Amino acid sequence: MCAISVQDFVRSKAQNNAANALFECENPYLLEVNLNGRVWAKVGAMVAYTGRVKFTREGMLEQGLEKMLKKMVTGEGTALMKAEGQGRVYLADKGKKVQVLQLNNDAITVNGNDLLAFQDGVQWDITMMRRVAGMLAGGLFNVRLSGTGMVAITSHFDPLALEVLPGQPVFTDPNATVAWSGNLNPDLHTDLSFKTFLGRGSGESIQLKFEGQGWVMLQPYEETVMQANSSAGA
Repeated sequence: MCAISVQDFVRSKAQNNAANALFECENPYLLEVNLNGRVWAKVGAMVAYTGRVKFTREGMLEQGLEKMLKKMVTGEGTALMKAEGQGRVYLADKGKKVQVLQLNNDAITVNGNDLLAFQDGVQWDITMMRRVAGMLAGGLFNVRLSGTGMVAITSHFDPLALEVLPGQPVFTDPNATVAWSGNLNPDLHTDLSFKTFLGRGSGESIQLKFEGQGWVMLQPYEETVMQANSSAGA
C-alpha cells in the first residue's frame, strides 16, 4: 500500500528549516537560496519564494558593452536575472539535477544552458569559441566563472567527471558536455568523411577535444538546440 495521509505527506516533503547556507539542495532537483543580499540566476528558474525579494532581468548594458557584444556574436540565449532582498528563493530547471560547486579562487567553464545560479561577486564572462564550433554544437555558448563563491549547475541525470591528463586528450559530444575546469580550452575536433556528407556517417563526427590537465563533466543525455532554446525561454 503506497497511500499516506496528507499530513504525513506534507511532513515528509517539508523544507529543511535548519538549512542556512546560501545555496542548499532541498532535493536533487530543487535549489534553495537563503537570500540576504543578491544572487544571479537563470531567467525563468524561480519556482517559489518567501520573504521580500525583487527579481530584475539583467539589463542590456548592465555588464558592460563588451559582454553585450559577445552575447550578440555568440547568439547567447540564456538571460540572467537578479534576485535581491531577504527571504528564501527556490530554483529549478525542467527537472534537471542540481550540483552546487564552491569556487575557492579558481575557475570553471559551464555550458550556458546548464548554469542555474551563482553568488554575487563571482566574476563571469562569455567565452569565445570559434563561430563554426558554436553552430555545430547547436548554438550553445559557454560561461567562465571565476573567483570565490557558490555556483549551481544542472545536468540531465547524474553527471560524470572525466579526468584530463597530459598526453591523454578527452573527446566529448558538445551536446552532452556540461562543464570543465577553467584552465582547459577545448578545441573543435571533426571526423568528417564522404559518408558524412551522404548522411551515412555515425552521427558522432563533431566533438570537443580537451587537452592538458583538468576535468570535464558530462551528462548521459544529448541536449538538442531546440531543447536548449526552450529551456532558455522558460
